Amino acid sequence: MSALNDKFKGNWNQIKGKLKQKYGELTDDDLTYAEGKEDEMLGRIQKKTGQSKEEVKKFIDNL
Repeated sequence: MSALNDKFKGNWNQIKGKLKQKYGELTDDDLTYAEGKEDEMLGRIQKKTGQSKEEVKKFIDNL
């Protein structure tokens, strides 16, 4: 998951905006990024959207 972590660190504001566009129910609190807590954040996104973690990761990877 290191490529995903690099993406989180480098372009988080852009990724956050795209996630909010695709999944309108996400809030800033859902998308709070903390280094080392990526899985926890993906879990929040998964719970809110009903998507699997793999689907969310794939969406982020394709940005």
